[in-house]
Amino acid sequence: MSEEALSLPPAGGTPVNGLSVDVEDWFQVGAFEHVIERGAWDGLAARVERNVEEILDLFDKADVKATFFTLGWVAQRNRALMRRIAERGHELASHGWDHARVHTLDRASFAEDIRRAQQEIEDSSGMAVTGYRAPSFSIDARTPWAHEELAKQGYAYSSSVAPITHDHYGWRDAPRFAFRPLADSDLVEIPVTTAEFAGRRLAAGGGGFFRVLPYGFSRWAIRQVNGRDGRPAIFYFHPWEIDPGQPRVANAPLKSRLRHYTNLGGMAGKLEQLLRDFRWGRMDELARQEAPRALDLAA
Repeated sequence: MSEEALSLPPAGGTPVNGLSVDVEDWFQVGAFEHVIERGAWDGLAARVERNVEEILDLFDKADVKATFFTLGWVAQRNRALMRRIAERGHELASHGWDHARVHTLDRASFAEDIRRAQQEIEDSSGMAVTGYRAPSFSIDARTPWAHEELAKQGYAYSSSVAPITHDHYGWRDAPRFAFRPLADSDLVEIPVTTAEFAGRRLAAGGGGFFRVLPYGFSRWAIRQVNGRDGRPAIFYFHPWEIDPGQPRVANAPLKSRLRHYTNLGGMAGKLEQLLRDFRWGRMDELARQEAPRALDLAA
């Protein structure tokens, strides 16, 4: 990509973008799911509380509010932290119970997973949970029943689709912006942000892409979405991504280790720049804003 493309100036208005944190600990990520068993989690050093506290301070400094998509497993073990997130004006939403990808569950198991997580997060925080994000953006063409179950249990929105092709996830044919997946429900799906370049969709919503690529790429992508497309961007990251002191998983595949550990030390500084350069808000507020112009897939 050329420097000229990366320096594309913003156009039009300045939408409020969706800022989100996928709350899971360093040992719960998809990169390590085949080398760290769930049964071992309680015996590992938990770092999610200290990392979320650092993020809360970062958000306070920038005067922004965000949505914390939280695992029920984490909420159950960090109930006071859930209350602090709510008390500081942020939204708590569901990330499922224990990071099981949706397409690895059958419909009944998924229904129980989202019910259990929602109840735990609500009980821990005192806040109603109306939003959901699938672990590893794992709602796709293989799970046509997932949105139906979310609507059935009263969720107002989901941010669970990555409209790209990726080796770990992706629903390439999904719309890039907010859509209604069901004919008989107001449930809105808000995909994670992608940009377009030379006829290709590029993942640009945060996480590892934000850590590994130059900051200029993310700035260009968000400006494209805000300006040319006139839509809000959806950005996410994880608490472990600001934690260079976390334990190393030596027996994980090299590709997984590179994805997980690259540029951890520079993440906080890049986030501070991102929070200064754009306008940010909670996902529930963005969902209400986007609902009137959401594409109706069932029409």
